[in-house]
Amino acid sequence: MTTYDPENNVKVRTAITAATLYYLENRTMQAIAVELGMSRSSVSRLLSYAREEGLVEITVHPPSVAPSLLEKELHSRFNIRATVVATPEHTNETDRLERVALAAARVLPDYIDSNMSVGVAWGATMSAVARNLSPHPTRNTQIVQLNGAANSRTTGVLYVNEILRRFGEAFTADILQFTVPAFFDNPLTKEALWTERSVNRIVREQNNLDVAIFSVGSPRASIPSHVYSGGYLDREDFQSLNTQNVVGDVLTVFYRADGSWADIPLNARASGPGLDVLRAVPCRVCVCSGITKVPSLRGAIAGNFVSDLIIDEESARALVDA
Repeated sequence: MTTYDPENNVKVRTAITAATLYYLENRTMQAIAVELGMSRSSVSRLLSYAREEGLVEITVHPPSVAPSLLEKELHSRFNIRATVVATPEHTNETDRLERVALAAARVLPDYIDSNMSVGVAWGATMSAVARNLSPHPTRNTQIVQLNGAANSRTTGVLYVNEILRRFGEAFTADILQFTVPAFFDNPLTKEALWTERSVNRIVREQNNLDVAIFSVGSPRASIPSHVYSGGYLDREDFQSLNTQNVVGDVLTVFYRADGSWADIPLNARASGPGLDVLRAVPCRVCVCSGITKVPSLRGAIAGNFVSDLIIDEESARALVDA
């Protein structure tokens, strides 16, 4: 520590005052300048002086430490393998999603290899993941669309095709499309269509996956899940989901907080595979971003729909704390 002579006492005291206001009281430099009767640049120089002379010590805790502890806690508590993505405080939801999607794109090659059948869902999160994929060539691998995307407004083909195309190009894989509605008007129509050979072929492939990649949908997410905002559900559907205490969906199949799903009426019309089919997939990779999705994620974990999780740090902490 530097020994200060009397001539420096005023500068030292002023620097300490400025540092206290800035670092402990979170005041802006402009506010400090007004209070101390000086310019903003003078405040900046005082703060630099305080650091240089040891009046202020700044400690940086690497973000990799906290995520690694959270990954261990998630495995211990829920028996899932987790990748926790470090995110700075006050990151907005759009940036948070992009960070998680980029991390997911980087680790997915650890899950996808040659001679595999990989199920891929659609939605805002999966679209973000697909945009960030890099080439990882494989052989004899296929990408299987897990749920239909058409509704009364759109076929959904362009939207879903872009996701599937990017996955197919990244892993040099064949693509199996599932060109059916996301929800049928009548469950009997679904039952009849499922007997058609072209459709039944995809359904059989969905029952023999090595890996499934998806996110959880939530009616209360900060970034609305596509199934809730894209015209797939009408007012009666939303009322039914509310009556059934639904907390979210996976592959456009809805479930409650305890993971139960089979007796929810809307699921009889859904094109996504039953969640018992998903549970049978050896590796079930869920990509999740945003604290408002945590209740949906908890329900998915309670239903044993998730074996591997890629999630942002704040949401992971909320999941553990809950």
